[in-house]
Amino acid sequence: MAEPESRPRYDHLIAACRAYPPTSVAVVHPCDESSLEGMLEARRLGIVEPVLVGPRAKILAAAEKAGLDIAGLPIEDFPHSDAAAEASVALVRSGACEALMKGSLHTDELLRPVVAKDGLRTGRRISHCFILDVPGHDVPLIISDAAINIAPTLAEKMHITQNAIDLAHALGLAEVRVAILSAMETVNPNVPSTLEAAALCKMADRGQITGALLDGPLALDNAINLAAATTKRIVSPVAGRANVLIVPDLEAGNMLAKSLTFLAGATAAGIVLGARVPIILTSRADSLKTRVASCAVAALVAAARRGNPAAAAAGG
Repeated sequence: MAEPESRPRYDHLIAACRAYPPTSVAVVHPCDESSLEGMLEARRLGIVEPVLVGPRAKILAAAEKAGLDIAGLPIEDFPHSDAAAEASVALVRSGACEALMKGSLHTDELLRPVVAKDGLRTGRRISHCFILDVPGHDVPLIISDAAINIAPTLAEKMHITQNAIDLAHALGLAEVRVAILSAMETVNPNVPSTLEAAALCKMADRGQITGALLDGPLALDNAINLAAATTKRIVSPVAGRANVLIVPDLEAGNMLAKSLTFLAGATAAGIVLGARVPIILTSRADSLKTRVASCAVAALVAAARRGNPAAAAAGG
């Protein structure tokens, strides 16, 4: 097994998990090296205690081919990915597992039983967050939503924003500063994302969104760069200091996250929120440290929910 590379901000998240018992995770259809390797490393570090759910023969064959030792791990034998996803949701509903982890199946296969009427739905919209370790940033940078909600409505953005805020608190951010992004920092009736940004900020003023400082619309430069915000004469506790970025739509968020990853050397852990439990989403292209960090993020969210059952029921 490859040794995870050093990523100081992710190292901090992984270290924070030592304060809690391992999180029980249903690993859905882990039939390839990447889904097994990250899970095993997270288990070695005491972050998760996995239950493998899928076709036993394929799981064992994948582990043998990769030279990975899964002896002693429980395997719930189901013949294909759809059945494995449904069984994993049932494990969560029974209280046997506190999180889900995507293996070698499509995201829509995993989420189908999650959002079913008898699945893991809450009052919140399900949304995805990237947690980026960006060189030059002192804390992880959260971006949402860049993977699930294609063109979210204002009501959906309210949920996306609250999910991201709750995640930031679970990760231990002392002050959550949310920038609602657009292409400009002024409200322009011809640019709908600026109107929605202004509405979200007013929702925060009225207590419809809680737990953070919000500002928007803000362009990316004056959201994360204090000099840019000062040049534009934006007076705000968020401008230039944002640690949560809410993007206008999936296309903008996906391009932003991948630009930081491939051009700025960032790494991006991923998690889905808004369901009854956190859902770990990883890619075969992710590094081992990124996959382990995704497990650590889910474990910290699960730990926060143990202390606040009402928030867990609401999806927060």
